[in-house]
Amino acid sequence: MSGGRFKGKHIVLGVTGSIAAYKAVGVLRLFMQEGATVSVVMTQSATRFVTPLTFEVLSGNPVAMDLFAREGGMPHITLPSHADAIVLAPCTANRITKYALGLADDLLGTMLLTASCPVIIAPAMDGGMWTHPSVVDHVRNLRERGVTVMVPETGKLASGQIGQGRLPEEAAIVSVLEERLGSEQDWKGHRMLISAGPTRESIDAVRFITNGSTGKMGYALAVAAMERGAEVVLVSGPTERQPPKGLEYIPVVTAEEMYQALRSWFDWATVLLMTAAVGDFLPRQCVAEKIKKQNWHGEPVELERTTDILSALSASRTHQLLVGFAAETSHLQEYGLAKLKKKSLDMIVVNQAAGKESAFGSESSEALIMTRNGTIHPLPRLSKTVLAEKILDELHHLQPPQEKEPVTVENLLSRGNDRDSKKSKRSCQ
Repeated sequence: MSGGRFKGKHIVLGVTGSIAAYKAVGVLRLFMQEGATVSVVMTQSATRFVTPLTFEVLSGNPVAMDLFAREGGMPHITLPSHADAIVLAPCTANRITKYALGLADDLLGTMLLTASCPVIIAPAMDGGMWTHPSVVDHVRNLRERGVTVMVPETGKLASGQIGQGRLPEEAAIVSVLEERLGSEQDWKGHRMLISAGPTRESIDAVRFITNGSTGKMGYALAVAAMERGAEVVLVSGPTERQPPKGLEYIPVVTAEEMYQALRSWFDWATVLLMTAAVGDFLPRQCVAEKIKKQNWHGEPVELERTTDILSALSASRTHQLLVGFAAETSHLQEYGLAKLKKKSLDMIVVNQAAGKESAFGSESSEALIMTRNGTIHPLPRLSKTVLAEKILDELHHLQPPQEKEPVTVENLLSRGNDRDSKKSKRSCQ
């Protein structure tokens, strides 16, 4: 960038209560040397290590600390609304936990909940905190929502111990910020309709048929697609995942509900990524009350087929790229290729569905990507975040032409309002 890598960019630097807070001064200076305008937000604990005056003098801007300050309007809204990125450096284990849980008891926490710009976390902590199961879980959750959480360095800590917890080097923080601000927007102008998670078909008021899908792959694709410029609608079955910010989120339960939601948005989409593990069968009858075990005498539960969503949408496609996903226990290439051809797909991603290599519930997965052009790409075991990028990279070679008059989200919102009337009458949820 002429005049610095961050010329014209507004960065909010969040400083939390770590002994590494003094290093945030160097981070601030590097941001400004690269042309950025920087606003600093400090927690009260951070002020015990470095005075706000230091950051105010160096940045040329007042330091924000008080959620209830009268001057300057509502900083928890105005600061992130004008920011190109938020960088937390250093970020303590306490702040990571608060952010992951959505706690907003101070200015920084409230600001993070209103932010729609990229957020980068540079952790700093001591005493084995980085590997504590709670911190590991919260870091994973934040990453799944699209937050960039850097890995702290290993070395001598403030306690004198040797461990992983040192604030990443200033140059590394700058490099990650540059990557997030300059990420390739190769899917800008496209509209991705993504399904995720399992479906659930009720037997009675408390029992149901489902599968082991957690939705991690679909959610990772949604985040990756948004970061690369696409508009995203995510239709998700029941999962414990939190929907990423910045997209249209449609929760569903049954296969029929998923079909109706996807069908109502299909004309809008340029790409359909069908990662959801849609159940193939549902009970022919659903009992509205719980079946008492003393009243069951071995009668079979009769099943019938659910709608083959991908085949139905493929038959009505106009301009869309269609990507299917298949979970197989054997003959991955053979079965995947058959599904690719039978459903007239542009691409299929095949995963192992059984044993210790199963993709269900795992943070990583091996995959076999096959396209309509005859290419076959086996991928080693990768995190689902990385796998999502690989899928989008491969799919980019198959992009459909842009529409002259694209459908807008606003034109389709009314269709979404009709979803409740189209839900399966079999559902007992």
